[in-house]
Amino acid sequence: MNQIHVQEIECLLTLAEELHFGRTALRLGCSQSRVSQLVTALERRVGVRLVDRTSRSVRLSRFGEQFVAEVRPAFEALSTVITEARDRARRGALLQLRVGFHGAVYEEVTEAFRRLRRHHDVAVALTEIPLGSPFAAVLGGRIDAAVVELPVREAGLTTGFRFPPQDRLLAVAATHPLAAAARVHAEELAGLDVLHPVGDAPDYWRAARVPRATPGGTPIRSTTGISTIQEGLALVATGEHTMLVCRPLAERATRGDVRYVPVDGLGASQLALVWRTDRTGPQLTALAHLLAEEHTRTPTPERLPA
Repeated sequence: MNQIHVQEIECLLTLAEELHFGRTALRLGCSQSRVSQLVTALERRVGVRLVDRTSRSVRLSRFGEQFVAEVRPAFEALSTVITEARDRARRGALLQLRVGFHGAVYEEVTEAFRRLRRHHDVAVALTEIPLGSPFAAVLGGRIDAAVVELPVREAGLTTGFRFPPQDRLLAVAATHPLAAAARVHAEELAGLDVLHPVGDAPDYWRAARVPRATPGGTPIRSTTGISTIQEGLALVATGEHTMLVCRPLAERATRGDVRYVPVDGLGASQLALVWRTDRTGPQLTALAHLLAEEHTRTPTPERLPA
């Protein structure tokens, strides 16, 4: 099979339509002798005469008719695949986007993924990336885009869409003294042990997740690192640690042994869709546009009690 050249198949299929070596050569942009060579080579590989030719006529043999009928659908399918692949390559298009995320994927995001598949015929493959490594997978080309928390200052990344800013809350054990508080101030973080993400994230990103000090300058203790949100919540439930989270996560990651308390005095949390600038393509920009549409038309979800 690997000895048969596509050019030989194409030549036979064209000759089957034209039944004339001259016209076949004209269509293929080669000489008549080249057409004869290609057909002869294919007959030698298949092991049977495919074309009966005389000085006056050219016709397919019975074997040739059967071979052409069987091979034409496969050849046309292969030609279509190659043509479509060439077109996608020219446009920088993909049939599937690999998107990384932290913790959870919210309803507005999954609806945008569904619309991308429905309207652009592009599927989305999701993969959870380590909490403390927001950029490595996308910069390394292992995923096409990532939904990560801002800030993003990497020179090679484009921020395609910024999600609406969200309040930050403190996750504490249900038995923790702060569990019954209506609100806490950022200065109170100084008396707690706040979990931090572990990974290769740049310093500016880690500092935005867990500040090194309160607004008043008091150091914030952080003795333990985590790789996933669920790992963090499990540690919070023990009562020895706390964790800063965004409001959408708190609204969806409910559990009986953890409470979420709004924090005053800290900046908002904000997610963004990012991708490598040198791999910007129509599918990524379409996804960013769909995310913007979803967040424009979707009402703000009911918030946790303040």
